[in-house]
Amino acid sequence: MSTEPHVVVIGAGPVGLTAAAHLVLRQMAFTVLEAADAVGASIRQWGHVRLFSSWAMDIDPDAAALLRQIGWTPPADDDHPTGHDLVDGYLEPLAAHPRIRPHLRLGATVTDITRQGLSRLDTDGRADSPFLIRYTQGGVEREILASAVLDASGTWTTPNPLGAAGIPASGERTAAERIAYGIPDVLGADRARYANKRVAVAGGGHSAANVLLDLATLGPTAPSTNVTWLLRRSGAPRFAGAGANDELPERGRLGTAVDQLAAKGVITIERGFRSESVTIGADGVTISDGDRHIGPFDEIIVTTGLRPNLAPLGELRLDLDEIVEAPRALAPLIDPNVHSCGTVPPHGFMELSHPEPAFFIVGMKSYGRAPTFLLRTGYEQVRSVVAALAGDLDAASRVELVLPETGACSLGNRPAEGAGQGSVGGVGRYHSTVPA
Repeated sequence: MSTEPHVVVIGAGPVGLTAAAHLVLRQMAFTVLEAADAVGASIRQWGHVRLFSSWAMDIDPDAAALLRQIGWTPPADDDHPTGHDLVDGYLEPLAAHPRIRPHLRLGATVTDITRQGLSRLDTDGRADSPFLIRYTQGGVEREILASAVLDASGTWTTPNPLGAAGIPASGERTAAERIAYGIPDVLGADRARYANKRVAVAGGGHSAANVLLDLATLGPTAPSTNVTWLLRRSGAPRFAGAGANDELPERGRLGTAVDQLAAKGVITIERGFRSESVTIGADGVTISDGDRHIGPFDEIIVTTGLRPNLAPLGELRLDLDEIVEAPRALAPLIDPNVHSCGTVPPHGFMELSHPEPAFFIVGMKSYGRAPTFLLRTGYEQVRSVVAALAGDLDAASRVELVLPETGACSLGNRPAEGAGQGSVGGVGRYHSTVPA
């Protein structure tokens, strides 16, 4: 076990690796723990999807400066990368940087974080006791100490279920072989699974839009593909009508394209449908909302958003909003029960602080269950947090980011459904040429 306290970053996605870059620039000792065997593992799962934010918004300026020192050539600012492009063009070079690579541990799954020798109940000496992070790597349980922890592990691996009550619908687990969560590669690797099949898509956010547009694109070559869109809302989805009002043009076009599909009747829409049960029959899978039954379907794609995995943090003293599960000071700015339009103000170490000193949840996980996270938001978070850890409170308190307006507004008493996973970087396979 390492005995020298330093900063531990959990997760080697865009925000975690950008945090590492800022730690390098601040000449602070660090280790990055990544559960997968490669960096950007979650993004690789939706690598076929094109982001609706351009490279200019998807790369941290300070990390880019670090990369230029070793001869890296940045992509064109105005181009829109796919998830795979983001991994190849930014994450892999950053992970391979000679001042980051030696401190990156792959295949390291964090299971517990606590204070060394102290439980959650212990107060005396707490702030002076290092964090103890326990993880498994290669089947071996290991531990490392840290003076500070940045949890950038994301939310992709903990999707929300189909069940509208926040738990799996009755029968959802039994029907697991018929259900996919996230954004499957409908036009590529997963084509055979969905072409000429009866497919239900659940969710009302940009991830659902990506999937719907891809399924519609199958039409000319797979004319028997039948698509049903399940919306928990009785009205329009949260992104409807954004179009030219969206300051991210490709995101606006994504919403417009789905609006057109619905207007043309290419997809069947079931509104106000809150899935309670899933039943497997001889002719397929039926989904029910009380006495309302739809189907049968061959496949179900669930894009109902994401949630943070808080299990490893049980011995830490956190201050999380009881609804959104985001840091309490941040939650009112992003709670979809209150708003889903306008700019989320740039925020940093103050809004992300917890009663547990020197512990921060950053990146997509910092948004809890709320949607519409942009990569540049996460980059600003870690810039501020690392500056604070370095004792540079002037830099930590500065705002160095202006975010675009969302362009789509919806006020109501129900949370947006499935808007989170498609917004990790500004993800949207925009079909102006026809999915984070």
